[in-house]
Amino acid sequence: MTSPAPAPPAAAAAQSPPPRIGLAGLATMGQNLALNIAEKGFPATIDALSPYLDAGDAIVDGGNEWYQNTERRIEQAASRGILYLGMGVSGGEEGARNGPSLMPGGDFQAYSNIKDILEKAAAQTEDGPCVTFVGPGGAGNFVKMVHNGIEYGDMQLIAEAYDVLHRVGGLSNSEIADVFAEWNKGELESFLVEITADIFTVADPLEGSTSGALVDKILDKTGMKGTGKWTVQQAAELAVAAPTIAASLDGRYLSGLKDERVAAASVLEEEGMPVGLLEKINVDKKVLVDRVRQALYSSKVCSYAQGMNLLRAKSVEQGWNLNLAELSRIWKGGCIIRARFLDRIKKAYDRNPELANLIVDREFAREMVQRQGAWRWVVARAVEAGISTPGMSASLSYFDTYRCNRLPANLIQAQRDLFGAHTYERIDRPGSFHTEWTKLAREGK
Repeated sequence: MTSPAPAPPAAAAAQSPPPRIGLAGLATMGQNLALNIAEKGFPATIDALSPYLDAGDAIVDGGNEWYQNTERRIEQAASRGILYLGMGVSGGEEGARNGPSLMPGGDFQAYSNIKDILEKAAAQTEDGPCVTFVGPGGAGNFVKMVHNGIEYGDMQLIAEAYDVLHRVGGLSNSEIADVFAEWNKGELESFLVEITADIFTVADPLEGSTSGALVDKILDKTGMKGTGKWTVQQAAELAVAAPTIAASLDGRYLSGLKDERVAAASVLEEEGMPVGLLEKINVDKKVLVDRVRQALYSSKVCSYAQGMNLLRAKSVEQGWNLNLAELSRIWKGGCIIRARFLDRIKKAYDRNPELANLIVDREFAREMVQRQGAWRWVVARAVEAGISTPGMSASLSYFDTYRCNRLPANLIQAQRDLFGAHTYERIDRPGSFHTEWTKLAREGK
């Protein structure tokens, strides 16, 4: 996208407003975003664009781009007097057409030039348009990357909830549709929960309405575009724990091994491992539904907490000064991870911009404590039944590790010091220490 474009002759200008923005490289979302902007009164007039940009023009990259590429292009554009924005766009095909969440970062002047366009094109909520200037450099692209990482976690957790409801509770597709529709009226209200309810109501269009739900005919092999992998890589480089997001990525990798999984099931069955449930769990459906709801909610809080901590760590590293409350606000509408509880996440960071973790915000802490019994029950029953719940399990382990004031890491430090002389710290005196562990152990014997 570019702005401003060359002004048309005076006669033409009298008939229509001069084009201020043009879009190129249009895939599904790009086409709909172009229509969205045009409907708001800003022509997207590709023919009016000159083949060369003049000083002061702005380029806006609205794709999922690696943030360092954006920073390199900002420098290249600046050398020619051109402004540059790397803008994350979330909302899918419908969001792009009717109002996405926009995450522009880069040159603030470039944002200012088209701020009015973006604010009208973005999704609208009671807190305003779902767009804000995220920060300098590649901040916009990085925020969109983490958004997608949270999205990976959200989708994995919802799939696990479905699996437990179906395999442990024996709920039909119709019952599961009703459950998700009901959940969407409460604390779990979100775009992904809403569309999940719809998915379970769709019959196979190729076989007719009596042939069953379409979702049952879909191959259990998940695709991906790479942003989830980038998120996990960045978490590792910044030493930020993101186990829920990592588990969701691993889940996609394992889903891709369809032939190997089928073969493994056959081999293990021959050795006595049943293909179905390892243990039958007898539980009332209503009780199961309520406990899975609580487990899903608690796990989602952990996933969002991990994403927010990653954003904060990168902001500190790069000096971006990201406003986590404001990012929560622009995710409330238009984007894939939009959810009711984002408003509460915003309020948590409004109360304390330096909040170490969503888990220790008093409101979220109270809810996690109230729901942890049901959460543990669901994970334990899934393990007993042989149902894989990597996302929920990772979230629960994250919660238990984060709340633990004494971890077994003391033993790991002792091991590292024994085989590598890496030293360790003591709890009773300052400084670093090294011990000849093997020598002392032999002397003790």
